[in-house]
Amino acid sequence: MLVFLKLGGSLITDKDKPFTPRPRILTDLAEQIESACRDNPGLRIVLGHGSGSFGHQAAGPYGTRQGVSGPQAWRGFAEVWYQAAALNRLVVEALRAAGLAAVALAPVAAVTARGGRVGAWNLTPLRAALANGLLPVIYGDVAFDLRRGGTILSTEDLFAYLAPRLRPQRILLAGREAGVWADYPARTRLLAEITPQTFAAHSASLQGAAGADVTGGMDSKVRQMMALIRRLPGLEVLIFSGEGGQNVRQALNGETPGTRLHR
Repeated sequence: MLVFLKLGGSLITDKDKPFTPRPRILTDLAEQIESACRDNPGLRIVLGHGSGSFGHQAAGPYGTRQGVSGPQAWRGFAEVWYQAAALNRLVVEALRAAGLAAVALAPVAAVTARGGRVGAWNLTPLRAALANGLLPVIYGDVAFDLRRGGTILSTEDLFAYLAPRLRPQRILLAGREAGVWADYPARTRLLAEITPQTFAAHSASLQGAAGADVTGGMDSKVRQMMALIRRLPGLEVLIFSGEGGQNVRQALNGETPGTRLHR
């Protein structure tokens, strides 16, 4: 069984404090992933993570997501790359300490964007990692863009390209929110599920995530995932909290915490 799992930037960093990881959370999440892999020997995971207070803080002043042109903007591009890679190193260190054979595959080195979306991606290394029992780790990163010069691709952007090609059974998006709220920011009514038929009724209530986020908030996340669900029959997406408890392990074991998106 192939599963895509994202550890959100708001979960693994403090998005209100620039360049601030949450090491205890990283350790706990890594241990949950390792436990799920022991529970399910046939489980294969493509792990992605956001850039949180690392990449988003660096990107904001330069508008890197919208395009890159000129010396200052390219210096900003390099700074975003550096900060995203710095956080990725912390994530991989936590996974390694938990006993997982994680291999980071930096998108900037393999992905070419076109107009802010993945245009081409050499998937040979990622496929080889999965075939040999490794845990490939991708993340929100800068990319050279044939139209914009440069851009930033979120983990959801990367998953959207990978899903039709690798065909995961589930996509698990772990953040700080318990799921998709019908009344954000009041947070009194959590949606148990969203389908293509009910999406329009809920779309007006979807709001951007709190904190700096240059790649879109909850609205963008849900829209991207619903588009995939329409394209890929049988795909299930979960949006849930990875904070506290054992939600990540449980989701990897087939349970459905948070909000379930499906056809």
